[in-house]
Amino acid sequence: MNDILVTKDVSKHFGKHTALNKVSLEIPKKSIYGLLGPNGAGKTTLIRIINQITYPDSGAVFFDGEPLQAKHIAAIGYLPEERGLYKSMKVGEQALYLAQLKGLSKQEAKRRLKYWFDRLNIGDWWNKKIQELSKGMAQKIQFIVTVLHEPKLLIFDEPFSGFDPINANIIKDEILKLSANGTSIIFSTHRMESVEELCDHIALIHQSEKILDGKLSDIKKAYKNNVFEVGLEVNDSEQFFQEFIEKFDVSESEFNPLEKQLDFKLKLPSSDTGEVLLYLNNFGRVNRFTEKIPSANEIFIQTVQNKDANE
Repeated sequence: MNDILVTKDVSKHFGKHTALNKVSLEIPKKSIYGLLGPNGAGKTTLIRIINQITYPDSGAVFFDGEPLQAKHIAAIGYLPEERGLYKSMKVGEQALYLAQLKGLSKQEAKRRLKYWFDRLNIGDWWNKKIQELSKGMAQKIQFIVTVLHEPKLLIFDEPFSGFDPINANIIKDEILKLSANGTSIIFSTHRMESVEELCDHIALIHQSEKILDGKLSDIKKAYKNNVFEVGLEVNDSEQFFQEFIEKFDVSESEFNPLEKQLDFKLKLPSSDTGEVLLYLNNFGRVNRFTEKIPSANEIFIQTVQNKDANE
């Protein structure tokens, strides 16, 4: 079995509202799987179903090849967007309590907590109360108790919310290390730059339906449109353009007179670029010729807008 989690035609209704409509996903083992979508798309409902907080009206969910059952809760770690620590409890006392709820003995929980507190350089927080910590500091504690029992599947919902850039980078590195060590991860966020950095697979849910899924690299290739960014060093940009635009689709041009460089976007009818490069070399020195691959953010916006336009 190559998938840690599979959903088949999962649907969920709340009264007359359809939260999920026949959503099918295959989440590979050891992947970082981006679960994306606008607010209200149905992502949180799906996450709650995976965590057995609620149940689907129809469809099926499979965890590591078995129908999802209560026993699988121990193999899942969930970091929700809305944090749930007890503010008046001390950090160490609360962390031990939550670790034991996940099935760890007190002795083993202490050992693992020491490892993580030292790793994140927060050993002196043990006797602080949660209410004495900043939001970012409290989120470090919640991150630790989420991963402490070493689950097969981790679900992170906006894990960088409230973190400054330095601590966000620390948590990002820890997520990558967990993935490298074999943990499967579902990553839900609106920060598309994080998707670019972390995710190897994505699914996009919009208005309760899955409208896109697959390997991020394959999706980016499918959305590219043969647009190239070109930097050409020329003496006379006007003379070049008069001849060039008659043959090619050129847009967003800008000439830097100090460097004598003309920057422009070029759309080609095919991926055969050799002939174009030879042609450009007749006019000057080509300093840059790179294909513009769409970002995850551009794909997100385009796919959602196309879905809305077709309804």
